[in-house]
Amino acid sequence: MKRIHLAVMVAALLGGASVAACEPSHPADGGRAEDKRNSPDMITLPAPNYDGRVSVEEALRKRRSVREYKDEQLTLKEVSQLLWAAQGVTDTAKGLRTAPSAGATYPLEAYVVVGNVEGVKQGAYKYSPLQHQLTKVRDADVRAELAAALGQAQVGKAGVIIVFFAVYERTTAKFGEIGMRYVHMEAGHAAQNVYLQAASLSLGTTVIGGFPEGRVKKVLNVPGNEQLLYIMPVGRM
Repeated sequence: MKRIHLAVMVAALLGGASVAACEPSHPADGGRAEDKRNSPDMITLPAPNYDGRVSVEEALRKRRSVREYKDEQLTLKEVSQLLWAAQGVTDTAKGLRTAPSAGATYPLEAYVVVGNVEGVKQGAYKYSPLQHQLTKVRDADVRAELAAALGQAQVGKAGVIIVFFAVYERTTAKFGEIGMRYVHMEAGHAAQNVYLQAASLSLGTTVIGGFPEGRVKKVLNVPGNEQLLYIMPVGRM
């Protein structure tokens, strides 16, 4: 049965409510950062731009849910920008990110399925915000597997697919059960950032909130303690 996280969808549509932030209680990448610069399965992403030519207001005006994509490559620079918008670090001293997090607990983990990106091998990668790097977790083009699991044919045509998971315990350990609500709010913040960044890059994306979690986790080789919240295919329009 498909699982729909209604709170997440509402948060995304509303742009999310602001949540208090302070210094992180753990490293910005969830405490699992490793230096893998010499590994063939690690990609150091290009530095993100901080002065794009599209204003916030223009990006808001252009934001739409786009479900059909051209069979054209994305650049690694575009992928870098999208992931930075989703979960990138904006204050290296404190580890603060582009999306607000309750108590700076940062429960989200972002993955990207690479299908058609210039110079990048197909596969599934995990994003490390602090290092702004990708680490491969699955070889080969898994877009078709993911599309079949979701029953969403357009997913198989996207250049990349950004997938958000959450480790709820990072937030609930501090706030109790209500922390789950905060995690869903944070996912809404991050997804809206992706929407706006895609609009500024003239790319299309949409949110998929109904999914068979177990099948998706198996496709992406994701640890059991990470819970699926959001799937966002991205491609050229």
